[in-house]
Amino acid sequence: MKILLVEDDVRLAETLAEALTDQHYVVDVATDGEVGWHQVKTLDYDLLLLDVMLPELDGISLCHRLRSHGYNLPILMLTACDTITDEITGLDVGADDYVVKPVELQKLFARIRALLRRGSAISSPILEWGDLRLNPSTYEVSYGSIPIHLTPKEYALLELLLRNGRRVLSRGVMIEHVWSLESPPEEHAVKVHIRSLRQKLKAAGAPEELIETVHSRGYRLNQLDGSN
Repeated sequence: MKILLVEDDVRLAETLAEALTDQHYVVDVATDGEVGWHQVKTLDYDLLLLDVMLPELDGISLCHRLRSHGYNLPILMLTACDTITDEITGLDVGADDYVVKPVELQKLFARIRALLRRGSAISSPILEWGDLRLNPSTYEVSYGSIPIHLTPKEYALLELLLRNGRRVLSRGVMIEHVWSLESPPEEHAVKVHIRSLRQKLKAAGAPEELIETVHSRGYRLNQLDGSN
């Protein structure tokens, strides 16, 4: 899952980005509202973490602009302790929730998980495909009763595939969703991670063709007996 963090406090942005990355999110950072607006228009994000007080374009104005242009991604606002008016105004212009600074990380993580579940087309928080199960809340993956231990990138790729099912995802799309803007790899890296992911799934008992290669287009999950 990919998050855009719009925060002009560089130290706080770095701290939050590192903490969210440890939670297996892919995080891009923008330091002002106009840059944030440009990145939302350019890339697909699963959630926007938005500070209220920003240079160029403040968070309230950016939230209003996004909603007025039809963007419906979840927006979680960061507000200072003494700005109750900002909290109310943010919710009124379309924010989904808010967290008060100083940020309590565990509360922030819980709010993010709740918003991502709410915004997902998949009603169950557990992602399933046949006997394959991925729990986004605990980051646990299993096939049948066998747990599968994945690297962060393997986990992110599998989650992306599970959330898209039979939709074909190109390597470029996978890079956009699984890697940050600061460290995009060559497309060959996707092939390497998919190969490793397939090996781990096979070792747990999954069919070898569970992740299907669609020639010249990308990857998707195979429609197998008992899958969604």
